[in-house]
Amino acid sequence: MTADVWLPIPPDEIEGLPEGPDYRFWNGAEEFPADPADCAFYVVPYMKPSPLCVRPLGRMSNVQVVQTLSAGIDHVEPGLGRLPAGVRLCNARGVHEASTGELTLALILASLRGIPDFVRAQDRGEWLGGFRPALADKNVLIVGYGSIGEAIEDRLVPFEVARVARVARSERTTARGPVHPLTELPTLLPEADVVILSTPLTETTRGLAGADFLSRMKDGALLVNVARGPVVDTKALLAELETGRITAALDVTDPEPLAREHPLWRAPGVLISPHVGGPTSAFLPRAKRLLVDQLNRHVNREPLRNVILTTGASTD
Repeated sequence: MTADVWLPIPPDEIEGLPEGPDYRFWNGAEEFPADPADCAFYVVPYMKPSPLCVRPLGRMSNVQVVQTLSAGIDHVEPGLGRLPAGVRLCNARGVHEASTGELTLALILASLRGIPDFVRAQDRGEWLGGFRPALADKNVLIVGYGSIGEAIEDRLVPFEVARVARVARSERTTARGPVHPLTELPTLLPEADVVILSTPLTETTRGLAGADFLSRMKDGALLVNVARGPVVDTKALLAELETGRITAALDVTDPEPLAREHPLWRAPGVLISPHVGGPTSAFLPRAKRLLVDQLNRHVNREPLRNVILTTGASTD
């Protein structure tokens, strides 16, 4: 039985790992730490390019679990077809909610209150007063109401927003209120002062915020993307930004990273952060706790957490 576990964090830096497996450290180096065919549990390197992350998959003929350290799995999906049937793919639900929720609120507040303008004015030695929009009394729409969407709403509550509307793939009811299906976006968008994208990247959500979506946003509304860059049609967004009708705060872009000459850098009314929703001081302790829990479950043949799919299983 194969017992190797590939970790992108040195195993001697993780307390509580179960005995039994042979732990191999691999964070994307050219040389593999061992024969990929002997790997039973593969933890995907964090914040590495997709081609690097999927490179060993074709040789992992005995792997049983592929564990990401990100909430999204789109960077490993291109390699799933190389895996044998029955491999469980797990994401990092529980690791990034707090950090992403924090950044979302930071982007909203910075954009509404004009923090980038103040920083530029400080560089010029200019006292830039005036009235700015508040988050209080605003209508907020969260598109993608999973665990990160819930964490964002948790952090919105103290800011006395007027209303939070929630959208996900499927309609359901939560303790905080209804979650609307994606089909209701056309009626919800015109009511929102702030639209937050926190949805996974799928074939359904790719280009979701396109010309029609953006045109339905109310004048003066703010679009915040903490999901994935391709959820937004960049060309359509640029067209709206150039008119000054809406503004945007983007932690992710398409393409990513942005080239120095890309027009998004200079578009009016846009604040860009370089995909930093997850990588904070909160990441490593939470990632380690997740791995210890998952690996103990794996060794003890207990159900794993956060199973997104199983290769070869029917999707019907």
